Amino acid sequence: MPKTAGIVLVGNEILSGKIQDLNAAYLCRELRVLGVDVRRITVIPDEVDVIAREVAAFSADHDLVFTSGGVGPTHDDVTIEGVARAMGVRVVRHPALLALLDQYYGDRGTDALRKMAEVPEGAALLSAETLRFPTIVMRNVYVLPGVPEIFRQKFDAIRDRFRDAPIHLRSVFVRMGESTLADHLNAVLKDFPALMLGSYPEFSNPEYRVKVTLESRDVGYVDRALSGFLKLLPADTVVRVE
Repeated sequence: MPKTAGIVLVGNEILSGKIQDLNAAYLCRELRVLGVDVRRITVIPDEVDVIAREVAAFSADHDLVFTSGGVGPTHDDVTIEGVARAMGVRVVRHPALLALLDQYYGDRGTDALRKMAEVPEGAALLSAETLRFPTIVMRNVYVLPGVPEIFRQKFDAIRDRFRDAPIHLRSVFVRMGESTLADHLNAVLKDFPALMLGSYPEFSNPEYRVKVTLESRDVGYVDRALSGFLKLLPADTVVRVE
């Protein structure tokens, strides 16, 4: 069975509309390429009890959990405490993180900054040459920052550990409305019932009207389905195949 993943976005700023989340879409795309099946995404406030409840539920229901946001030196950075509570452990200051903070900030270090050395007791640190500070992982929960640039750096440094059987994608762009296209989609699914088939209309693109996606972990299966689908379509309706 493929690995499953859940994403927990932490931040009042997302719920209030002050900040537009970019991390979930990025992570979904990356995990898809790696073959991981994202099953659920939730957005929750910076509240320890809510974080603990969601993380505990996600951890039980998924192979992998990724949190985004709520890590840092300020009063509303409470994700670490929430993850610790979800796992039934206390929050401790990790000596390796304290050493890194002291090395980086020196005399400029404050107790607020040292809060960034806090981890759930028993957590592991995932280091990489490209990272200034390691990523905290507690059992199957990976704690990532909310800042998109740093989020991507941290995930990119550890992405290969999540690699599973890849999902192979084929895309067909057609000049045909969904109502007309529906019969062809149903015909493909009848012949290839295990196919992951998507249909996405585009109302403002002058080039095509619908993007159809065909996906499978079996590359031969998806290519046979693609061939069968293309045979059903009038040649002048196919804009391109990717």
